[in-house]
Amino acid sequence: MTVHSRRLRRNVVVGGTTGVLLLLLFLFPTSRNHVSAPARPVATPGVVSTGSGEVTVNGTSEGTRYGPVQVRITIRSRRLVAVTAVTYPASGGRDREISSFALPQLEREAVAAQGARIDTVSGATFTSDGYRRSLQSALDAAHFRAAG
Repeated sequence: MTVHSRRLRRNVVVGGTTGVLLLLLFLFPTSRNHVSAPARPVATPGVVSTGSGEVTVNGTSEGTRYGPVQVRITIRSRRLVAVTAVTYPASGGRDREISSFALPQLEREAVAAQGARIDTVSGATFTSDGYRRSLQSALDAAHFRAAG
């Protein structure tokens, strides 16, 4: 057997093995390569007024790469006093981990900014984008404009 044919045989074996490994890698399900279908929203978008002068509004459910995001806002005396994520990515351990650190930051920033002009949380880009879109839809539905 010549050197050339040994190299050719080795290259075929290595190439075939690499191809099989890549195929298995792409077929193996993980939360990183999972693209979820848009889910039904938990809360119907709309405005709910309470007798105390408080207004609660559900934003639209916004699809993201890792699952839907939907927020509920509370407005009192023309001030945004609370923002709560009612739907968020939580299908896997990593999704829950990201949501657990990103959502409180986004909620604090939204109340401090009195609107949807908030920064993206590092490591939670898709969740942050869906959060902002849902938040803006709730603000629009409430005809909210920051006081001052």
